[in-house]
Amino acid sequence: MGTWDLGPFDNDTAADFGGDLDEVAAGEREGIVGIVRSALTRVIDTAAYLEAPESEVAVAAAALVTAQCPGGEPADPIYGPKEPLPDLAGLRDLALQALDRIMTEPSELMDLWDESDGGPWRANIRRLQNVLLPQSSGEQLSLI
Repeated sequence: MGTWDLGPFDNDTAADFGGDLDEVAAGEREGIVGIVRSALTRVIDTAAYLEAPESEVAVAAAALVTAQCPGGEPADPIYGPKEPLPDLAGLRDLALQALDRIMTEPSELMDLWDESDGGPWRANIRRLQNVLLPQSSGEQLSLI
């Protein structure tokens, strides 16, 4: 697993995804919405064992959506996309569903983090989930 830290873009697969988004031509940038949507729905639609690479891309995609929400943190300035992104706010519910699926067995990424000290990684996922929750719900997921 080419992971070097806890953040959404702190692995080879997600960093490549960020680079791929930057390579979308200027006149086709609206197509990024479809790319992000596909990354999220691929994970949501996986009922069987969810492989880590798909999850890593979905976490990065969810982080991009979260970055555009109130309370969201900017995407990784080093490994995340550097070019401006179109409005991804319409993918908020899909991003939340994808993160929920990644945190549900069977999930290779969750298993890999459970083999080490996965507490801080899980806390980062919960932070993303909290930003994605509907504003009116008032619910906050425990970060512990």
